[in-house]
Amino acid sequence: MARHIRKDDQVIVTAGAHKGEQGKVLAVLTKKDAVLIEGVNIHVKNLKKTPAKPEGGQVRTEFPIHWSNVSPAVTVGGKVVPTRVRFETKADGSKLRIAVKTGQPIGAPIKAAKVAAKPAKAPKAKAPKAAKTAK
Repeated sequence: MARHIRKDDQVIVTAGAHKGEQGKVLAVLTKKDAVLIEGVNIHVKNLKKTPAKPEGGQVRTEFPIHWSNVSPAVTVGGKVVPTRVRFETKADGSKLRIAVKTGQPIGAPIKAAKVAAKPAKAPKAKAPKAAKTAK
């Protein structure tokens, strides 16, 4: 499946407990099919008091959200709305993500696969097999 979300994209959560929240993609976790979004799905972990940290405390971290629940955000008429993504292939082989609602490109082009023309190899000459001699 083509990836419609990339790092540093502005996105809107379209489903789940955090529906409607917006943020910037911090990381894309491809093995989990999830994304980390700045300021969304924050969990709090309470830390015990230790000799190294006698005051204890709380640590707030973003947890991943499945990328099917997230859409890229575009501005239409002064309002930020989610959009679907269409892919276009340019003449040089690179792909470009296009916002369906506005027709504007999203982010930088995805690099083209390197297809270098390899010179044709000459077939190796095989030495003729020696005939078996009868003993």
